[in-house]
This record gives sequence, structure tokens and C-alpha cells, in this order.
Amino acid sequence: MNNNVIRETSIPGLTPKRGKVRDIYDFGDSILLVSSDRISAFDWILPTGIPDKGKVLNQLAEFWFETLGVQNHLITTDVNEMPLPPGTDRSQFAGRSTFCRKTKVFPIECVVRGYLSGSGWKEYLKSQTVCGIKLPDGLRESERLESPIFTPSTKAETGHDENISFEQMVEIIGQNAADELKSKSLDIFQRGSEYASKRGIIIADTKFEFGLLDNEIVLIDEVMTPDSSRFWAADQYEPGRGQLSFDKQFVRDWLLNSGWDRNSNPPELPDDIVQKTREKYIEAFERITGKALSFVNY
Repeated sequence: MNNNVIRETSIPGLTPKRGKVRDIYDFGDSILLVSSDRISAFDWILPTGIPDKGKVLNQLAEFWFETLGVQNHLITTDVNEMPLPPGTDRSQFAGRSTFCRKTKVFPIECVVRGYLSGSGWKEYLKSQTVCGIKLPDGLRESERLESPIFTPSTKAETGHDENISFEQMVEIIGQNAADELKSKSLDIFQRGSEYASKRGIIIADTKFEFGLLDNEIVLIDEVMTPDSSRFWAADQYEPGRGQLSFDKQFVRDWLLNSGWDRNSNPPELPDDIVQKTREKYIEAFERITGKALSFVNY
């Protein structure tokens, strides 16, 4: 099952910064973002990867960059066009890499919520708010909000991002930038949601990242992928309960029932959980894009 998992990549002479999922290589004015097959849950990187997960993330983000027509950092996803040094094994990057312009990254996760779910639902039960935003009484779990709400958070290198108010966001990056990031986030979410809904997928919530390039705010990183979003099957949507999702829910559920204490190293995932998770990621990609995932290796 895991023979073709890419957990880590390497380039001669370059040391990557490794996040939970991505390997990031610095090329001066440009960077190479590589989506590995690592998967995280409950703030742990799991010992078992999900085959082709990184390809789904990278190719779906590329699709959205092209489809939305928003200014972004993308240069190329073609491994043959990337300035990799001699001796680099290019096959490890095929289909899962984005060569892009370096930006000054805003230290904000721009979260947009269109439905009441996850941590938002838990907060609503306690206070009828989501990230401090007052919502109407009587809403049910997974219910569609009257209008999407913008709920920014800080970017955490490790552990959880911390929800902040829009006013706190203004204090961090300034009023003009905060207003533009909020406006762009809500616009992109609305257009992406409308596109996905025509293909049978509800985007319940998502998060965006932005950077400053030549004094212009551009969209960066991943865009509306199963890692950064909550995707639901529209034909099975029913408010009042949790929804069938196209992400790592199989993994979370298995871990919760495994007896793992979430304080020690996590266990290996069984093959059937790996397979089901892989299938969900690929199904999300194919539903949204209308095309098959590229498995071409360099």
C-alpha cells in the first residue's frame, strides 16, 4: 500500500524547511513548495503517509489558481521547467510541486466559514458565537449560515492556530491590508463555493493565505484543498448532524477509537484507513475539476 508514498524530498545542496505536509526550498527570489504524502492529525505528523495525497493538494491548488483568475504566486508546476540543480531526482517532485515567487507572507490564516461545523459549532453551543461573532439562535450543526463569516487566526508553526478578532488582525497588519484580505477571502470563497456546488460538493469552510509581492497582495500556498477546507457531499447533506466529508475524517475517527492517548507517538494507520482516505482525496479532486488526477512520474 505505501510503496509509492513520498514522505520527504531532497535536493543536493539545499536544506528544506519541513512543515506538517510541505517541504519548502528557498531559491532566493523564488521558492519550491512540495506537497508530501505526510498526514497530520491532532497536531501530530502520523507515521503512515497517504499515497498520492500530495498530488491531490498540489494539482487542486493549481486548478483553483487557474480557474479563479486571482493574482497569485505561481510560476510553474512543470518539474521540467524548475531550476533544480544537477543530480536532483526530479521524479520525487512530479505532480506535487509548485515553483513560485517569494512573497512577504501575512502572518494570518484567513478563514471563511459558510456552515456551522467543527470548532465553530462547539463554540456556538456554549455562547451562540463563532470566533466572537454573534449568530442567530436555534441554529443546528452543519447549518448553512445566512452569509459566510470571516474568522481570522494567527499562523502557528506548531500546534493550533489561535483564533483572533478582526480588530486584532488590524492591529497586526494594519487596517488597509486587513480590509483587503477579508474582502479577497470572502470573494474567493463565494466563487469557489458556487463552482464546487455545481459539481456536488459543499465547501463548508476553508482558509487562505496571502503575501505581498511588489506592493500587491497575492494569493499563495494551497487553495480550497481537502487539507485546508471542509468538503461535504451535497447529495447527502442534512443539517442537524455531522456530514460525510472528503478529507482525513477516516483518519481522525480511527485514531479517536484506537486507544491512542494523543500525548505519545501516534500509531501506524491500517491499510484500509489509508486506502479509504486516499480514495476520498482523489474523489474530491475529480469531482471538482472534472478530470483525472495526474499520476505521471517524471
